This record gives sequence, structure tokens and C-alpha cells, in this order.
Amino acid sequence: MKNTFLDLANARQSDRSYSTQAIETDKLDRILEAARLAPSACNAQPWRIIVVNDVELKNRLADATSSRVLMMNHFTKQAPVHLVVVEESANFSSGFGSWAKKKHFPHIDLGIVAEHICLAAADEGLGSCMIGWFDEARVKQLLQIPRSKRPILIITLGYPNSPTREKRRKAIAEIVSYNKYEN
Repeated sequence: MKNTFLDLANARQSDRSYSTQAIETDKLDRILEAARLAPSACNAQPWRIIVVNDVELKNRLADATSSRVLMMNHFTKQAPVHLVVVEESANFSSGFGSWAKKKHFPHIDLGIVAEHICLAAADEGLGSCMIGWFDEARVKQLLQIPRSKRPILIITLGYPNSPTREKRRKAIAEIVSYNKYEN
């Protein structure tokens, strides 16, 4: 029996422990294709994805995500692949819409493409974790990202070492109302 989308959404979690098993090229290709197909405001597609799978470079990138002082992100070296999501310029329509509506549509679009990546990874039996805490200047230097571009997220990918955890989420009534805002 085929899993439903809700099964997939329930299985997707932020994994912080990975096995040493390499990710098969065909699985990575399907994940990247899911990213390519992600929708964006005015079809701007304001992203570039850098696949980091060279072990030495990946470990140096992982060092740029971790903090000894804050005890953060020390698991990132375990992940065999890091995807760095770089914000690109939006097209005119998206840029104008961002200005007119005072919403930065590319950031919304980057969230969409990132979740496409994570859901596609879960569908392939892989774990993922979105990392927003990293030394941006170091990441740019390591990956030769132009000064005018900005890495927004790093997504770790790999085979998870831990089982799917039970989700702790607010009740539907706490997050949904119909026809008006209710607190």
C-alpha cells in the first residue's frame, strides 16, 4: 500500500544523527529534481543549491555550522551530504511584488524549496535537518559564493540513525480558525 502525504509529513523530522551509509546518486538526483519543481512567486526560482559531498569540504562546512559555546549542530559532520541553499535575485515581478506588499517573497520561496527537499528526502528513506545557524562569511569563503549572494540554509542529508519520533505539535484548534482570527 502506498503511503499517503500525511504519512510522509509525519515521517519527516529534523534528524540529528546519521549513519555512515552513502546516499545513492539516483536518490540525490530525485531530491534535487523535487527542488527544481518547487513553486515560487512569479516563477522567480530565486535559489541556487550547492551540493557538498566532498568529505573534507563537507567537514569544513560542518565546522562552520557548529558552536562549542552554544553546543549547537555538532551532528552535522555525520551527514554525508550538505545542500547549501543560496538566495538568488528574484525576477522583476517577484521583486516588485515584494516591494509593493512589503513581504520578501524570495524567503518564502526558499522555505518552499527547502521543504520540498526535506519531504523528497523522507520519501527516499533519508533524514534531513535544516540549519539556519552558521558562520555565513565562512560558508561563502569555503564554497566561493559571490559577495552579492547569501546562503540562507544548509540542509543535511543522510540515512538517519534514530527512529521517527512522535510529533509534539499544538492541537488543530490552537492553530486553525474559520472565517476570522480567533485566539
